[in-house]
Amino acid sequence: MIVRATRRDLLRYGSLSALAAALPAPAIAQAWPAKPIKIVCTYPAGGLTDIFARAYGEYVAEKTGQPVIVENKAGAAGAIGAEIVKQSPADGYTLMFTNSTTMVQNKALFKKLPYDPDKDFALVAWFNTGHLPTMVNKDIPVKNVAEFAAWAQGKKVSLATYGIGSFAHIVTETLNRHYGLKMEAVHYRGESAMWQDVASGAVQGATGSYASGSAVLQAGSVKPIAVPTMVRMKKLPDVATFYEQGLTEKAFQIRGWVGCAAPAGTPPEVVQKLSALMVEAGKTERVRKINDTFAIDEGARDAAYFRQVLDQEGPVSIEVLKTLGIEPQ
Repeated sequence: MIVRATRRDLLRYGSLSALAAALPAPAIAQAWPAKPIKIVCTYPAGGLTDIFARAYGEYVAEKTGQPVIVENKAGAAGAIGAEIVKQSPADGYTLMFTNSTTMVQNKALFKKLPYDPDKDFALVAWFNTGHLPTMVNKDIPVKNVAEFAAWAQGKKVSLATYGIGSFAHIVTETLNRHYGLKMEAVHYRGESAMWQDVASGAVQGATGSYASGSAVLQAGSVKPIAVPTMVRMKKLPDVATFYEQGLTEKAFQIRGWVGCAAPAGTPPEVVQKLSALMVEAGKTERVRKINDTFAIDEGARDAAYFRQVLDQEGPVSIEVLKTLGIEPQ
């Protein structure tokens, strides 16, 4: 379909850009992309969300012939970047790479958000960020969760987390409830210092990413005792899941993820094209190498799968967070 602008059309709409905005969605989708695409990453450069934004963005640029520019707009647990994307034109030229905190947990952590995670975005693709194993100091004489819980009874024990309301925080409090323990959750701003403190024995254990904890793991300073979700990690095939060890709470089945979304109202045909490109990118050698580094066992999934994750796992995360007694900011 070729769309031609007549002189009467230009007089009516005032400019070619205004005319394009008035075109039906199929016509816009057919012309897309006709200019550079911007990805707003809601977290700082260097993290996995940013790494994914750049790797998948480069593939989109390669396949479409249009530049893809990544802008890091971090702050307020992703809310700053999310608001920017919410207010952007719904034309397929602005995308957001964010994570489950921005799209799910923030609903329980903040009294008011400048965006509505459920209404302001069109879902594009979902990316697994891998298992977050629970590991303890090497000198603790345990091999699994039950042995650790028995060892911790009656002791002053601390488990490190990478933030209030994080999955690591959820693990600590759920273990406390399951075994009747009183372990303290010690919150860090990042994982590097957290794992160093586990290795030194300043705290007894932690839950976090394989990539961040791999250095102390390979040095033999820590040892894994469990992994979340229902499937074991390929990098740690001998470590049983929480579920296999009898901890069947849904809290231990929550997955960490990064998501790509566009402003609500973006033409479905454009969203479908973007979703397909992301899934293709997840099969490339570059992304496979990134996934291997971070112990991620699968590539990108499409928009329909993203919706399924939000509908099925989102309420579980919110329910668990509310039981932690965190006062919304």
